[in-house]
Amino acid sequence: MSLRKLKQNEVFINQLEFNPSASFFIYDGKTYYNNIPQISGSFTNNILNIPIGHLSLYELNVDRNESQTGLIKPFITKQGSLGSFKTISTSNFNSDFSYGDTLTGSYPLSSSIQREFYQIGETRPRIDALRNTVNYYLPYSKHYAFSSSLGDKSNQELNLISIPSIFYGSSIKKGSIILDFYHTGTLVGRLEDKNKNGELIQTLPVGSNGSGSVAGVVLYTEGFVILTGSWGIAPNDNYLDSGDTPVGSWLYFGAGMNGTETYTNGFLDSSSFNLSFQGTSKIPVMTMFVHAKRGEVNNSLNPTFIDYSERKSPVSGTNFYLENDEIKAANVVSGSYQQEEYLQKTTFISSIKLYDENKNVIGIAKLSKPVRKTQDRDLTFKLKIDF
Repeated sequence: MSLRKLKQNEVFINQLEFNPSASFFIYDGKTYYNNIPQISGSFTNNILNIPIGHLSLYELNVDRNESQTGLIKPFITKQGSLGSFKTISTSNFNSDFSYGDTLTGSYPLSSSIQREFYQIGETRPRIDALRNTVNYYLPYSKHYAFSSSLGDKSNQELNLISIPSIFYGSSIKKGSIILDFYHTGTLVGRLEDKNKNGELIQTLPVGSNGSGSVAGVVLYTEGFVILTGSWGIAPNDNYLDSGDTPVGSWLYFGAGMNGTETYTNGFLDSSSFNLSFQGTSKIPVMTMFVHAKRGEVNNSLNPTFIDYSERKSPVSGTNFYLENDEIKAANVVSGSYQQEEYLQKTTFISSIKLYDENKNVIGIAKLSKPVRKTQDRDLTFKLKIDF
């Protein structure tokens, strides 16, 4: 074993950016995430025990139900530490529970995209909460204005799609978002941010009604899509679930999405939608270069490093314990002839340990195959750690 302190020029910290893709297909009142089908288990209709089109946070309670297998639940016992769940207020914690009571939560936790459609004059607290945010993006495009000659988002017909950050990380990658509107399987409209400024412009079909027009905007960091395009791009359909069949427009994109409409009058059998984008995940990475220089790291604590014939008991007495300092190392050099080759100290490096300033082991890098190290050989190992 050899200890050596890493120098400043042997440690590098940088940041890697990944752009994982995500897509949501909406049809017949169901949402499909990344085309993952609903897989039934022995005890549940969906093996992950979450609604279709959702993403499970911890993937707990897989193929379990309450009556037959029981469900895993988070719990806290009320005691002097006053630990509690965030969903329980301080007043309720003090008045509704006694010391020794068990407070429980529920798993699994899941998430999916949501859609909210607002008609003219309808109360819209979530849109009102975004007033300052959309106005902040005004330097990128005039279409971000909360109220202007292009429309008043506090009163006009509007379609809001919310994307939880678990699907995209720190932000949605600019220019990656695509919204496709299908009718009877035919693409009748596509929105893209081809200028990478947040404007969703209708690009397909070329020359169609509304082609080249801005139908909405994207809040890339916050994960919202605001659609206001009201021109017709599809035949009449049951987008409002009210018996009326308005002309299809971007206001009705995603109709039937999970958790939005009940569709008592029947699902949308003719219309389907697809939302796709790329997320942005930034991961700090530490890269270390560990050197095994020539003439170093040539002793081993492995018993096989010592020649078998030299394995003698140490000399000991009442006040001393002495090992032979002239023990020969095993010669593992193979020769072409019967006589033994000259001894060359040889070790096989199989792992590298990382220590902190107090010499506590904080990490171990194991090699898939031990590397042969001789006295005349320089080796450098590249270690990477993701934070």
